[in-house]
Amino acid sequence: MTAPTMTAPQLALARNAAEAALAVLPTSHALVVGEPVLPDGGTAIAGQAVTARFTGAASGEVVVVVGQDLADALRESPLGELDLTAAVRPALEAAARVFGPVVLDPGQVMEPDVALSALATKDGAISVPLRDEDEVRAVIALALSQWPSEEAPQADVAPRSERPAGARGGLDMLHDVEMEVSAELGRTRMSVRELLSLSPGAIIELDRAAGSPADLLVNGRLIARGEVVVVDENFGIRITEIVSPGAERE
Repeated sequence: MTAPTMTAPQLALARNAAEAALAVLPTSHALVVGEPVLPDGGTAIAGQAVTARFTGAASGEVVVVVGQDLADALRESPLGELDLTAAVRPALEAAARVFGPVVLDPGQVMEPDVALSALATKDGAISVPLRDEDEVRAVIALALSQWPSEEAPQADVAPRSERPAGARGGLDMLHDVEMEVSAELGRTRMSVRELLSLSPGAIIELDRAAGSPADLLVNGRLIARGEVVVVDENFGIRITEIVSPGAERE
């Protein structure tokens, strides 16, 4: 692996971005930031990569490569297959925001060697390995259209939650992954004609009796039911029933 020909402030910024990403990246090992290198297919690890472009205070692209253990844990989650892009998006955002306020595109999943090789063709590309005592377990790679000439103040990095010594895998690895939770009061079916005729004040009857519990869904899967309550002028759900796996179709 070849060391990148970059200035000390640029190398420091790359390390800061990797530190920020690591603080919110789901991993099965206790990792530390390694020395920056040039990204290419040879720096890839077995797993999956998510790449996203960003614009704003800085413009460029960020790639997060995670190990196959995380990809497998997301695919085999008891909540159903979870989206890898959503799971690592906090890490993508944290790395990009080291350079200032930016807007990140949705991102896409790629093979690690393809993502890193494509990034290596861009000027100013740099890759930072995240490793444990034995090997590289994840990679943060960046390419900026123009790197800052001076090191910006280091971004605030949220403290990484304490983890037990040694590796952890499976569901434990996903404990810090944020999920979108939605509540559903009921459903109905309408024709296109009926939908187009809707106007302010129209009432739509749902397939749920008044006072019936609302459904709580994660990743489109029913996990609980509860009563609708008001909490500080916001709606909330008081859980009355946890739905066991396989019982959501009942």
